[in-house]
Amino acid sequence: MKLLKSKKGLSTVVTTLIILVVSVLLASVVTFYAINVTTTRVQEESLFLTKPHIWYSSTNETQTGEAAIMIINTGGRDVVIDKITVRGQECEWTNVFYNITKGSITGDLEFQDTLTDGGTISIGGSSYEFIQGTSGTDLTLRSGYTMIIYIDDPDSISLNDIGLTVGITVFTSNAQYYKEANVEATA
Repeated sequence: MKLLKSKKGLSTVVTTLIILVVSVLLASVVTFYAINVTTTRVQEESLFLTKPHIWYSSTNETQTGEAAIMIINTGGRDVVIDKITVRGQECEWTNVFYNITKGSITGDLEFQDTLTDGGTISIGGSSYEFIQGTSGTDLTLRSGYTMIIYIDDPDSISLNDIGLTVGITVFTSNAQYYKEANVEATA
């Protein structure tokens, strides 16, 4: 009987509350630490596709298609472009001509009569030198850089496609980026 009237111990309710508050605080600290680690140390891949064009030319006794697109790496890490497709058909790297530059490009992409390795194209008043892709070699785009891509004669573009909407898809190891454009006739 004397043990029950002792005033030296904590009640069960107070002890339970203390244990509950400590465990909630500990869980909150661990959660905030995990969120902080994952948001500050993980850099995301993010590409912005802009200025897509697909042309079809039936002049000078040749009938050929051409596609162009600008890719800006807005993410926090470098990206490897595995393949590019036009209307679901993979483009051979030897048909791809590209330029990588730091910063933004304001001018629009125009149809080019000839695409050559080391050739220059004027865009928005500036000249850019283009490199021809090689088979089996993927393209690397550093964070903060812009890539201009011209594709010579994509497989699936023909005269009957003028005026239709066609998709350009850029594949990386982590994602697919898709942009549509209407097929335009060249003058």
